[in-house]
Amino acid sequence: MATIALYVRVSTSGQTTENQLQELKAWANRAGHVICRVYEDVASGALGRDKRPEFDAMLKAAVRREFHMVAVWSVDRIARSLSHLMSTLETIRDCELGLYVHTQSLDTTTPAGRALFAMLGVFAEFENAIRRERQVAGIRRAQQQGVQFGRPPMPAAKARKLQKAILELRQSGLGTSKIARQLRCSHGRVCMVVKGNSAPETTGC
Repeated sequence: MATIALYVRVSTSGQTTENQLQELKAWANRAGHVICRVYEDVASGALGRDKRPEFDAMLKAAVRREFHMVAVWSVDRIARSLSHLMSTLETIRDCELGLYVHTQSLDTTTPAGRALFAMLGVFAEFENAIRRERQVAGIRRAQQQGVQFGRPPMPAAKARKLQKAILELRQSGLGTSKIARQLRCSHGRVCMVVKGNSAPETTGC
């Protein structure tokens, strides 16, 4: 017998969690588990913890070891993406809790459930790798089409004026941090100018 928490969710107020609760309670009764609390959200599964207060409360209670297992009706009640799902599963695993998913017949307290849990981690890594590859490919295509990333280069006249101001303030005895604040430019730019016009041991960068 284990103490369990139920998590149920619907996307809109026009939907009901009654069916989810009914099946989960029936399973808990058959398994001889004790339900300590039901967490219920009305929110999209794509939203983070800050937009799903009951989901957030459940994970915090999990960290405090207030129950032994979390039970949900379906995987998509937890998350809408594999990476988000794995983040939640890792929290549950790190807390040494079990997870039961009714529609997928997944129980991480069994050997088969633990094996599937490990496989989900592999798929999550694969999804992240594919996403990174797509991002890199997208950036390369954009660059080939002339799209520039990052800040545009500073006009030459403005750069020369800023360099002169930096050197004058440096000669007056100001440190690089104060120069950056006074001229409202980056500390790195100040250091670059100072290093290019002074001996390394006297730059202070």
